[in-house]
Amino acid sequence: MKRKVRGFMIQGTASSVGKSLIVAGICRALRREGFDVAPFKPQNMSNNAAVCACGGEIGRAQALQARAAGLEPTVDMNPVLLKPEGNEGSQVIVQGRPWGKVDGGNFLQVRAALKDAVMESFRRLAEQHDVIIVEGAGSPAEINLREGDIANMGFAETADCPVVLVGDVDKGGVFASLVGTLALLSDAERARIKGFLINKFRGTRALLDPGLRELERRAGKPVLGVLPFLPELRLPEEDGFFLCGTRWPEGAKVRIGVLALPHLSNASDFDPLRSEPGVGVRFLFHPRDVEECGAVVLPGTKNTIADLIRLHETGMAQAVRSFALSGGAVAGICGGYQMMGERVLDPDGVESSLAGAPGLGLLPVETVLSREKVTTEAWGMTIQGYPVGGYEIHAGRTARVDGGRWFSRLTRRTTGEVVEDGCAVEGGRIWGTYLHGVFDSDGFRRPWLNGLGADLSGVLAIVRDPVEEGLDVLADALVRGTEWTALKEVMGL
Repeated sequence: MKRKVRGFMIQGTASSVGKSLIVAGICRALRREGFDVAPFKPQNMSNNAAVCACGGEIGRAQALQARAAGLEPTVDMNPVLLKPEGNEGSQVIVQGRPWGKVDGGNFLQVRAALKDAVMESFRRLAEQHDVIIVEGAGSPAEINLREGDIANMGFAETADCPVVLVGDVDKGGVFASLVGTLALLSDAERARIKGFLINKFRGTRALLDPGLRELERRAGKPVLGVLPFLPELRLPEEDGFFLCGTRWPEGAKVRIGVLALPHLSNASDFDPLRSEPGVGVRFLFHPRDVEECGAVVLPGTKNTIADLIRLHETGMAQAVRSFALSGGAVAGICGGYQMMGERVLDPDGVESSLAGAPGLGLLPVETVLSREKVTTEAWGMTIQGYPVGGYEIHAGRTARVDGGRWFSRLTRRTTGEVVEDGCAVEGGRIWGTYLHGVFDSDGFRRPWLNGLGADLSGVLAIVRDPVEEGLDVLADALVRGTEWTALKEVMGL
């Protein structure tokens, strides 16, 4: 007997209207009611990736959604992941593995070849779970991208999914964006949309209600909910520059600056630092900003050489080097770790037409970029005996060339091998690692912050995981703010 799969698709009037978190909230709410639910995003564009148990890559938002559903993330939850490498080109990850590269000139042709992988992954999930919550990408009203679409209405039509359309009232113009989106869809696509969700509302509901009634009258579709603005949710975002502000938070005793690299990736690495009392985290855009910091972190990047050259051109490289030589604490994660070495070489043109670039010279290491990619979860201990865990996701091999000690000794989940990771000098004041998520480990993060003057020794450790707490808060707000029964009826529940 064929398994009956119920589900629906969340699409939005634009990027960053809250689709990812709404899907996560629905997954958590349904799971709490006992439903076997799984998330799915046919095509994602993000440099903030997560690593599955098999070593494959997916968007970090889908990993969060899987957690909301009580599942371990799999590559089928995000079968196509585009990782931008510049203004026009992207690396394409298909079912977790590098597939090739696309640019604006061939993307439309490539999508047709990816559709089979998208539907294969969806069918596999549908065989394993009863409810699939699908997240669209960007907006379905991008009429220049409609032909061959696999991310929004093209997928919804192929999989026969009903759709709920989300608009962001906090940005302004929410009624125009919803009505305008409908106007640009075909009759069949408009019929597929079963209602609207208004997201990020703050203010007096009575002022909003007349607009909701007029929206329903003009569109002929119901408003299924108004969701509140939730600024205090401690959930990882997918877009890096929404994570850290450009100013120091008030009362920050320890200031940690993160270099605002043009191709920055995995900025959620710094969420745990922002959660600690008295610790401020912000992006650094100018060399003079470095002087205000207690520590500087070089984050991950999708293009190490291009960003490294940019640091030299802007004077940021010299500012960080001077900061380190004068006694400042400097750390690097993944591409940031590579930049801290003597040089980064690219003999095979993996990232650039350039053969390489000089590093900051803060660590005695040299990196050679390679087409072979390491993607694995890993855990272990630092050389100082602190526990760490997270995941590796990098194209390149880094070797110590003269002095320095390893930063951590890790066990890789995919292979079981034990490796010496990273490098540390100056008694651990300057260090780099390939381990994303290193700051998630309380046993490492707090001693490191205490060494910077945070004085967290008397602060109680977090009793409950802030991500789990945030997912429950999100689910509660979603159930309260929507016509929850009607929303479940759209899914056939």
